[in-house]
Amino acid sequence: MKKQLIPQRLVQSLLGCALLVSTTVSTAASAAIQAQPLTLNKVMSDPDWIGNAPQNAYWHSDGQSIYYQQKLVGNKEKAWYQLDLASKQAKKLSDKELLERDGSNGVLSQNKLLKAYNLNGDLYVRYLETGEVRQLTKTLENEGTPIFIGNQSVAYRQGNSFYSINLNDGLISHLVDVRLEENPDKEQDKSFLDQQQTRYFDYIRQKQEQREHDKKRKQQIAESSDRDAPQPWYLGKDKEIRTLSLSPNGRYVVVGTYDKSDKSGKSDNMPRFVTEDGYVENQEVRALVGTYEPRHETLHLLDLKNREQYELSYEDLPYIEDDPLADIKRDTARRQDKKYQAHEGIRNVSIFNWGSDRGVQWSPDGNNALFMLFSADNKDRWIATIDFDDKELENQHHMRDKAWINDWNFNDFGWINNKSIYYTSEESGFSHLYTKTLNRSADALTKGRYVVDSVNLSPDNKFFYYRANKKHPGIFEVYRVAVGGGESQAVTNLGGLNDYTVSPDGSQLIIEHSEATKPKDLYLVSSKGGDATQLTDTVSDEFKSVNWTQPEYVEIPSRDVDMPIHARLYKPADFDAERAEQYPAVIFIHGAGYLQNAHQGWSLYFREFMFHSFLTQQGYVVLDIDYRGSANYGRDWRTAIYRRMGTPEVVDLQDGANWMASNVNVDRSKVGIYGGSYGGFLTFMGLFTAPDEFAAGASLRPVTDWAHYNHGYTSNILNTPEVDPVAYERSSPIEFAEGLNKPLLIAHGMVDDNVFFKDTVRLVQRLIELEKTEYFETAIYPIEPHGFTEPSSWLDEYKRIYYLFERHLK
Repeated sequence: MKKQLIPQRLVQSLLGCALLVSTTVSTAASAAIQAQPLTLNKVMSDPDWIGNAPQNAYWHSDGQSIYYQQKLVGNKEKAWYQLDLASKQAKKLSDKELLERDGSNGVLSQNKLLKAYNLNGDLYVRYLETGEVRQLTKTLENEGTPIFIGNQSVAYRQGNSFYSINLNDGLISHLVDVRLEENPDKEQDKSFLDQQQTRYFDYIRQKQEQREHDKKRKQQIAESSDRDAPQPWYLGKDKEIRTLSLSPNGRYVVVGTYDKSDKSGKSDNMPRFVTEDGYVENQEVRALVGTYEPRHETLHLLDLKNREQYELSYEDLPYIEDDPLADIKRDTARRQDKKYQAHEGIRNVSIFNWGSDRGVQWSPDGNNALFMLFSADNKDRWIATIDFDDKELENQHHMRDKAWINDWNFNDFGWINNKSIYYTSEESGFSHLYTKTLNRSADALTKGRYVVDSVNLSPDNKFFYYRANKKHPGIFEVYRVAVGGGESQAVTNLGGLNDYTVSPDGSQLIIEHSEATKPKDLYLVSSKGGDATQLTDTVSDEFKSVNWTQPEYVEIPSRDVDMPIHARLYKPADFDAERAEQYPAVIFIHGAGYLQNAHQGWSLYFREFMFHSFLTQQGYVVLDIDYRGSANYGRDWRTAIYRRMGTPEVVDLQDGANWMASNVNVDRSKVGIYGGSYGGFLTFMGLFTAPDEFAAGASLRPVTDWAHYNHGYTSNILNTPEVDPVAYERSSPIEFAEGLNKPLLIAHGMVDDNVFFKDTVRLVQRLIELEKTEYFETAIYPIEPHGFTEPSSWLDEYKRIYYLFERHLK
């Protein structure tokens, strides 16, 4: 019998108003809230009722206070707060104070007495000994991230130029002007007619001589004084700039260029049906995987002092000409009865530009640069410096992965001093921290079956701070280790998930801490470790009053690999392992990219967490599984899906269902699955390729054919359709749709510019042609993108999921 939802009038009374951190609920009111069962209306309502967690926390330069943002209730705006560490009191900044706060993206002068930062597009300098602040610019332009040149000059980028401001006299100087034009002064080859004209006519010859005289005089005048602006640098009209980086000594500029190309891939189209004027609006969206050729980045070094420009050669980087896809390309050519064309020359390479440093780190003295480079096929990563003598890149570290290099994480790198560097690498199978003196062998500062990320040097350059899941794959604590090596020291011991920001003097850390049933708040801890002090309490009393289901963290044996499958297990409060009537169960399949969800912190999928608590109140057991391909379990777990997405993960889902049947009194014939995005894709693969293993499934915003997804993500795992069509055929649900014989709900937003609504449309047409009418239903959401924004849509979707399970699992 279907359970009834709580009457709407009671739901409305429970919703009430969204609570601020300062709002309190009386004991009687809390008891009343706790006495009520959880409802879908509540779970899927505007999350303001949970309380709005602090975001983007950073230190004031004096180390005596911190700033953070908090979303306003009922509005998308985020307010700024300043929290005094002595009093533990926070105040909301006024509009005037917003423009006067200390900047978060500051850089220090070489003597560490000044801090320059960008605030709302303008540049400021703070004198750290006195606290005095000086505004350097007041324009409608954004002067970008500042760069200190020495102690008395601040540089910034504007367009394709760099400017500097002298702090002594305020003089603004144009340091470098890069132009995507042909050099007008470059000697051009003269045609026969050009030469003939010069030879025939004195007028022409005199005009040319005067022009050459004027050019030389202009140069002589400019060189006689340092008052004139520098001459432009011309890179050619057929180029576009991808990387532009100025050294902190003001001498060098690295410019990375692509050849201009109109072959950027054929963009797809996405119609919007619900518009302000009533007409359908067509939006051009991203191109599909493999529809364009990735480009090669050419690196130029500009020596501003000697007025020299040269290209940095890649030729000495290891394996730069070796094609790791040769065997696959050869097999594909044979399969298509075509002749295999071997790759020749240097492969396409680009600077890694996902980080804030844009893949370039300058040495402290500015006399060398460290580059992180990725091959376009994403099989190789290089960390290289500049060999100034040979005008080439000098390899410091190379990593090749026969599957794909992890470009989502574990790419920390930088300088320790002018001769030593650090980096993280998965070369051991797990991400660890390494140091090396240039051109010598590396030393591993960490090792073991855990991952290291978020590496930062302490302000005094004596310690590395990092996050790691040493205790348990789902617990990330903060650690530090001496730059010279030795035992790591735990800075936090809070459990759950923790991230950090080091204070300006290195003595304390702000910790962002969360637990499975507790959203993120800020804590303070000594850099040497010890007890942490809670600074904020932003979770509402209403949320705290709910009796949330605390997940158990279980390890499920895998039939394929010698590693357990980690998962969160949710059981009803009155769970009875000996009950005669076995429990129905639901497996939640998280989305991808590079994600972990069976961790012990607050989940990105917080609505699903609350939905799982709701399901346990309705008598379900829920398993939230980190299938193969999930993050933070090592390289082999990550790459198990290479060229076969949807195969090992479905085996893991089956192992999870079997484990529940053997260990938590679950009826094996009553196991449903659901998930969104990659989770929607895996729901399809589960129901299509293993139809007897699951009783029903809900597929949300799903990928149905990987040939229609984006290039950056898909080409890593499946290569491209032209190179590796077999990988796409064995990984795309639309190829296996005929296997459907269990109830399926497909739900998708129509303005999803990540996984296009077209994916669902194409699969539905396939199911119609396969006459699967009795097995599937669809729900469309006309105004929703990939991640839903409207509570009404969330509620509608999850009611449908719940009703699906109620009909087919009970």
